[in-house]
Amino acid sequence: MSIRFKAVQQPAESIENTLRVAVAHEWLIRYAGSERVVEEILAEFPNARLLTTMLDPLAVPGTLRQAETSFLQKLPGARRHHEWVLPLMPLAWRARGRLTDLDVVISSSHACAKAVRVVEAIPHLCYCHTPMRYAWDFDAEKERFPSLVRPFARAGMAWFRRWDKATAARVTAFVANSTAVAERIRRWYGRSSKVIHPPVRTDFFTPDGGGRDDYFLFVGRLAGYKRADLVIETFFDLDRRLLVVGEGQQRRALETRASSNVSFLGSVEENRLRELYRRTRAVIYPAEEDFGIVMAEAQACGTPVLAYRRGGAVDIVTEGVTGVLVERQDVAELRRAIEQTKWDDFDTPTISSHAQRFSAARFRRELREEVEAVVAGFRNR
Repeated sequence: MSIRFKAVQQPAESIENTLRVAVAHEWLIRYAGSERVVEEILAEFPNARLLTTMLDPLAVPGTLRQAETSFLQKLPGARRHHEWVLPLMPLAWRARGRLTDLDVVISSSHACAKAVRVVEAIPHLCYCHTPMRYAWDFDAEKERFPSLVRPFARAGMAWFRRWDKATAARVTAFVANSTAVAERIRRWYGRSSKVIHPPVRTDFFTPDGGGRDDYFLFVGRLAGYKRADLVIETFFDLDRRLLVVGEGQQRRALETRASSNVSFLGSVEENRLRELYRRTRAVIYPAEEDFGIVMAEAQACGTPVLAYRRGGAVDIVTEGVTGVLVERQDVAELRRAIEQTKWDDFDTPTISSHAQRFSAARFRRELREEVEAVVAGFRNR
């Protein structure tokens, strides 16, 4: 969906910031949830260096355009097809050399950014969106790779798993964005982590006191792992309306399969998205997500969510209070929940109040506390 950039407000307490910080992020070629996390980290540490592999200045707001890139920036087609250059990511971070003259390095990592190299005297805090899913859960991620290279990619992931675990060993402390990711960090890296949920713009996504319209809503990329196909099938000839927000490679196929009660809106502006959140009876979200920013945005608007009881949904949705959780990614179970739930019984102010747990101010405060604790602990070894 299209995004209108909005400057992140710098908190007053960060003005006197004395920590020398560097922030490492995978790539800055789109503006989504992990990039918003980086924005908030930079708002808290405004003098930090920002390091990445590739940057598209037209895709990200001004605070992210100052990033220092790698040699991958100059490779033709790399920014459009970052999966193709994944084998070069380890080299891109290694070629940068070891960081010095800093108090702390913060990596924002869902693939390779935690491989950023630092001298032994500097602690490294990794904010982990998830361990590298290409390597550890290839079947769920395989559609990201062109079909011709998937067999080679699958074989290469055995090496990447060893490399990924080795880079995890160099991290001083991990922060996970959800309890599900914390469990993956424990299982795959053998490391503990603190959970700090990512920032949600609860000051923008708010209720407005208006009523609900008679439709349900799906928001997300139209890609396999988002399970839009399951939602479309659930609403096939159902006596309910479904609005679908998002673009992706599956859109044409999904439109062909959908019945007349399903409308595809494509990308929408933020104000329109907020209005859709406010008016829908519920957001349907059957994917297993690392966190699931859509669910949190909807709940900030006071809207209940119907979600799969896995991943970030477990942290976001409180059963019977802010939404409904189903046990299986199953058409029959989703239909049963849609038709049997008394959606009007959910209380808008209560749902919105629960979503304040994910505010940007809370994120910056908790992250700063963790950074300062890691720095102090490292100095007092």
